[in-house]
Amino acid sequence: MKDVQQQYKEFLLTARRKDAKSVKIKKNRENTKFKVRCSRFLYTLVVADKDKADKLKQSLPPGLQVKELK
Repeated sequence: MKDVQQQYKEFLLTARRKDAKSVKIKKNRENTKFKVRCSRFLYTLVVADKDKADKLKQSLPPGLQVKELK
């Protein structure tokens, strides 16, 4: 199952959880999608602003596996 989150802070807390395994970043023309795989759910955050997406990418936890998709 997947869950779409609206808040940046909530998403970062989800990414810092123990059961968070990896993050996939998918860039489109209009927006950037961050997908965090946890044990039960796939959490998605959609960011329209490119500057905020870059900041969010840098503030992800360092131990998390990050994969950029086309």
